[in-house]
Amino acid sequence: MARLVIVSNRVAVPEEGGKAVAAGGLAVAVKEAFTAYEGLWFGWSGTITDEPSEEPTLIDRGRVQYAVVDLSPQDHLEYYAGFANRALWPIMHYRLGLGAFSRSDYAGYSRVNRTFARALAKLVEPDDIIWVHDYHLLPLAAELRGLGLDNPIGYFHHIPWPAADVFNSLPASTELLRAIVDYDLIGLQTEADVQNLQRNLVDTQRAIPLGGGSLMVDGRRTRIRAFPIGIDVAGFKEAAEKAGANKVVRETMAGLRTRKLLIGVDRLDYSKGVPERMEAVESFFASNPDQRGNVTYIQITPKSRSEVPEYEQLARDVNEKVGEINGSLGDPAWTPIQYITKAYPRPVLAGLYRAARVGLVTPMRDGMNLVAKEYVVAQSEDDPGVLVLSKFAGAARQLPEALLINPYDKFEVAEAIRAALYMPKAERLARWKPMVERMTREDVDWWARNFLAELENFRTVEHGPPTTTAAAAE
Repeated sequence: MARLVIVSNRVAVPEEGGKAVAAGGLAVAVKEAFTAYEGLWFGWSGTITDEPSEEPTLIDRGRVQYAVVDLSPQDHLEYYAGFANRALWPIMHYRLGLGAFSRSDYAGYSRVNRTFARALAKLVEPDDIIWVHDYHLLPLAAELRGLGLDNPIGYFHHIPWPAADVFNSLPASTELLRAIVDYDLIGLQTEADVQNLQRNLVDTQRAIPLGGGSLMVDGRRTRIRAFPIGIDVAGFKEAAEKAGANKVVRETMAGLRTRKLLIGVDRLDYSKGVPERMEAVESFFASNPDQRGNVTYIQITPKSRSEVPEYEQLARDVNEKVGEINGSLGDPAWTPIQYITKAYPRPVLAGLYRAARVGLVTPMRDGMNLVAKEYVVAQSEDDPGVLVLSKFAGAARQLPEALLINPYDKFEVAEAIRAALYMPKAERLARWKPMVERMTREDVDWWARNFLAELENFRTVEHGPPTTTAAAAE
């Protein structure tokens, strides 16, 4: 059987006893992929050191070997905090005004991808299948091809792919589009993302459409398809059902008493629309004064990327908004918004989702948004809550029975909150059942199997037998 090599910016190396160290939602997806393959997971260790080794540290954990490399302070500043998160991230999320491009950051981004490729090429075997994840590593396949590797290489883009005019505003867009076609299979979250990338390649790279999502660019064939990522449905459902015994969940519910709960769970990022959502909640309470004291909104927002100036400002803005709303609407017996900046483990989140009458998932733009899916799966089949979901989240394509809203219109969001709170049980069940059935069919295992089957099919049908060895790559 072919070995699977997964490459991502961060690597979640399990501890000796098998306990996983979380590194975002990708860890769950990768774990599912490795259930069918022996493999290697390569990426950044999370450590910053003045003199990083050129050789990766290898850690064996059963069927999977982990290969991690450190970054220098300059690499981290330019590759990660700079180009990846101050240039690519805002552009991909249609936030042109927040994009900060510099040639030195782009040089660092290219340099780190080149360094990763050199370290990885020494570990790759001739029949390996390589699966690269996310925007940090767009040029990696091109770097690997330059070292002589002809293994099948797939790429999955977890965030949105914007319209051509938006992406082309990035000064490095042409180089990145040239590089991405060195992947044999490019996976995106939605058909809209697929169309955006295909049109961009046709318009700017003179790509020739071949049908079925395949394109020919300068004699090289690549395929672009939508593979909407799922969640661990069985595990999350079990966690929700058992969460009543969790201390944090019990204490939270006791504090609410008879109040209905609105919940939002997001990483602190301007794409998530947290301050805009708070304004919508404020509008809801302003237009529904009878609900003051009867409804509480809990917003769980762990901080992220605090080294990036835009995120520091966002944290200040959100804190000010919370204080303003609680100060103007609250009273000694009731706080409208409970704002929490610590991260909670899955059992706690599952229990809070299950307890919430309304799940507020209102990003301004999101590739998928797995919180929406987790909220649906966590609900009681006898008395489910209602999902209020941004139509600009990729999840909206799979969850059309949610109350879909425009997150830029706080009055529309406020009205959706009211509709959700007053929705009769029969309608809540009618909306919830098809969503949970769809999520159960299209879970994370379904996602990984489909992508890898497509990449395997490329190997057997189009690519032919492997011819390049790791030694040749050196």
